[in-house]
Amino acid sequence: MSKKIFLDTNVVADIIDAARAGHQKAMELVEKAIYDDVVLCLSEDMLTTLFYISKEKAKTLEFFKNVVFVDWEILNFSKETLFEGVELAQSGNLDLEDMLQCLCAKYGGCMAIVTNDNKFFDCGLEIFSVERFLHTP
Repeated sequence: MSKKIFLDTNVVADIIDAARAGHQKAMELVEKAIYDDVVLCLSEDMLTTLFYISKEKAKTLEFFKNVVFVDWEILNFSKETLFEGVELAQSGNLDLEDMLQCLCAKYGGCMAIVTNDNKFFDCGLEIFSVERFLHTP
């Protein structure tokens, strides 16, 4: 069975947009994942967020259609996951988006999360920066 890693929104945005500073490293991450037979995952709500922040809407939609829908695993939120995320965010004054992404990854069977957010919520999964993931055997 392949290992699964969850990509945070900022990493996927770097993959889509060649003008972003992290684009080249994010593309190296995708290549490493393919080479190492790692399944890349994201959450369904991330698609709307990525589309919303995109400066090139048509290119983003093509990326979804040709890459995400074909090669990546899209993880869903359950009502229970949403409720848990809201409760955690309220109890610790934490970022709801990070909370939900982490819980989605955890319940979706991912072994780790790759993010460029230094303060990403720790829900028990290993958290990598793109750079650290690239240098992990």
